[in-house]
Amino acid sequence: MNIKVPGKLMVAGEFAVLQPYQHLVVMAVDRFVYANIKDSTNNSLHLLDFKLENIGWEYKADKVELFSTDPRTAFVQAAMTTALQYLREQQYAVTPFQLAIKSELDDESGVKYGLGSSAAVSTSVIAAILNKFMPETPEAKLIYQLASIAHVVTQGNGSGADVAASSFGGFLNYSSFQAEWLREAYKKSHSLTELTRKDWVYASLDPITLPNSVHVCIGWTGKPASTKKLVDQILQLKITSPEKFASFISHSEQAVKKVLQGMKQNNLELLLQGIKDNRHALATVGEDANVAIETPLLTTLCDLAEEFGGAGKPSGAGGGDCGIAFMSSKEAAEALMEAWEKAGIKPLALQPHPHGAMVSEAKDM
Repeated sequence: MNIKVPGKLMVAGEFAVLQPYQHLVVMAVDRFVYANIKDSTNNSLHLLDFKLENIGWEYKADKVELFSTDPRTAFVQAAMTTALQYLREQQYAVTPFQLAIKSELDDESGVKYGLGSSAAVSTSVIAAILNKFMPETPEAKLIYQLASIAHVVTQGNGSGADVAASSFGGFLNYSSFQAEWLREAYKKSHSLTELTRKDWVYASLDPITLPNSVHVCIGWTGKPASTKKLVDQILQLKITSPEKFASFISHSEQAVKKVLQGMKQNNLELLLQGIKDNRHALATVGEDANVAIETPLLTTLCDLAEEFGGAGKPSGAGGGDCGIAFMSSKEAAEALMEAWEKAGIKPLALQPHPHGAMVSEAKDM
């Protein structure tokens, strides 16, 4: 059985989404993580991107133990543990299996584009194991919940927006479960089943659509960013200068509302204004926190988008990685990507992807 899971790009609402009830727009993109799961005489794991093959494993005392000390296996190990624990609670029989994972989210040379690889890998593991051993097709919500639990338990933080995009696909109007809430709820719950049935009070998720006339362009600035470091620096502003942080949250909220209204009302002008406003809010909070969210090349990326009649902004935490632009026509989009190339920005052949984690045709591993 083969599972195909899309990567993600943030559209609007970064950083603010880490606060309760703040909304973010995220989209799934058409670059994927693939998982292959099949019956085997013994349990084995193959992480092809890391050239880690034939890792034996066993599930005992409610935990997957991998016969490997490589730290890069942490997210996969947590996702496997979470999926198998859930299946055991449901009393579904699990037989030995071989699981292989391969990602195309990063560049062939290993350069990270910021497409949410650890989240998509966690989602692919959960989706593969549940689809293999559950009698019915697992719902996207269950995959999202279990992958979020596994991811937060491993990473300790994060909004879960990348897991949501990988699980549901398309464009999502998303607010986070709040990592602190999920960590506490996990500790207090007697089972994963109980936790998935709880009201995830802060979380919300609604599919939305981009107006047909809008063309999405993604450019990579050639400098991978450390999301955790940038997030920590921005959140520090909440302590050192609460009024500036509150101003950022307010401006981000208004910008995201414009983006959402523009999408819902098919109003390109409002959508573009929301993107410009969010860009400004992010640049300002970066200056206030003494963090370069909008690097010189991201500034060029965004300015060129505006020159060609659209709007652009950093995608995700900024500090490098990708920028995203929305253009009013195919011609404007093509002209922009040509201008980006001349400026040293790499246009990525990425487009929104409508589907989340799903069983797919065979993919050579």
